[in-house]
Amino acid sequence: MKFLSASSFTGQSAWDALPIANMRGITTRLHWTNEPYRWHVNDGEEVFVVLDGKVDMYYKQDGVEKRQRMHVGDIFFASIGTEHVAHPIDEARVLVVESEGSI
Repeated sequence: MKFLSASSFTGQSAWDALPIANMRGITTRLHWTNEPYRWHVNDGEEVFVVLDGKVDMYYKQDGVEKRQRMHVGDIFFASIGTEHVAHPIDEARVLVVESEGSI
């Protein structure tokens, strides 16, 4: 059993993660960041939830780059093959659920 306060977690570098659970190969991690990630496609699906701060999620749909501003409580589901990159606005904490070892 664990109780965590997302707002008190701060990494030492951008995208540091605090492992929360591994459920038969599906990981749940709390990430802290103050810098953009990089364009990528996950090995499987990904659920991305903003817990603190704001994030601009860039993604490509039919080869066209789009952007969605995400606020606390917003959820992004990246299906297999969805190319995307997260850009925090200042500092953000996000919960990511994805296959173990995914990018």
